[in-house]
Amino acid sequence: MFEDAPAAAPAKETLVVGSKVKAYVKSQDMMSSGELIGALSDKVHDLLDAAIARTQANKRSTVKASDL
Repeated sequence: MFEDAPAAAPAKETLVVGSKVKAYVKSQDMMSSGELIGALSDKVHDLLDAAIARTQANKRSTVKASDL
């Protein structure tokens, strides 16, 4: 009678070191918002996904700097 709700996508793991990012931003005499670390990590995920796709398209199993 009741349909199951679609499962939520698993949360992405944070791929950046928050304290290092915040320290860098502070060293530039700027402040960071609470959303910065998550947004930066999402960008890193996107960058890596694109590099992985390029690697697979080139029939390799090693992601290289040139794939970025």
